[in-house]
Amino acid sequence: MREKRTSRPEPMAEADGMIEGRNAVIEALRAGTPIDKIYIAKGETDAALGHIASTARGKGVVVVECDRRKLDAMSQTHAHQGVIAQAAVREYATVDDILNAARQKGEPPLIVVCDELSDPHNLGAVIRTAECAGAHGVIIPKRRSAGLTATVAKTSAGAVSHVPVARVPNLTALLKELKEEGVWIFGTAADGNTTLYDADLKGPAAIVIGSEGNGMGRLVAEQCDFKVSIPMKGKLNSLNASAAAAILLYEAVRQRLG
Repeated sequence: MREKRTSRPEPMAEADGMIEGRNAVIEALRAGTPIDKIYIAKGETDAALGHIASTARGKGVVVVECDRRKLDAMSQTHAHQGVIAQAAVREYATVDDILNAARQKGEPPLIVVCDELSDPHNLGAVIRTAECAGAHGVIIPKRRSAGLTATVAKTSAGAVSHVPVARVPNLTALLKELKEEGVWIFGTAADGNTTLYDADLKGPAAIVIGSEGNGMGRLVAEQCDFKVSIPMKGKLNSLNASAAAAILLYEAVRQRLG
């Protein structure tokens, strides 16, 4: 009869995409494991943690300094040693990957740009709708945004395996680059001066979805060629971010089928 294990999990244990402990995080970085973010205890002067932070930044991984109490709350092993890495479920694509996907299909690009969607369920729902609508990719910022975590993957119902998701350091610069590629930028805004059904989404288009609380940031909004409003007939004046994305994406689908 097999003996039942009762030992406490080791500090390097990994569960639900969380990689805990210094050795485990270092090995994940060495192995090239896709990592979304690394959380390090604020104020620590330990050389090992400093090495992890510098190595991660060198690989383009976002490093977040946070209070030890937050690490304690995140930890599943209760032995995080001051560092927790959140693994990404897949590697991020590049913006060129997304544009090339459209070229290979002979279609005008249809891209979703998420401006600081912090709720992983919203991001997962956007990726799922993007896949169903035939969008060529989703772009998110490196900071102040949910990433390709296990929760996002689950909410997307597997769409993260099919839709390229790129992560960029600066959305304003990204929108300028897309314009240079001939892509028109459509931002969703309650006070938009273009109604949904007047927006021409048949050509190369990037649809910008603002954050859950504040909508699009000022600098991002300034880069939009059109600010699109969705008709609101009820007493509320705004929609959930993922619902807004679905409405614009399927208006684009309708127009492109016409």
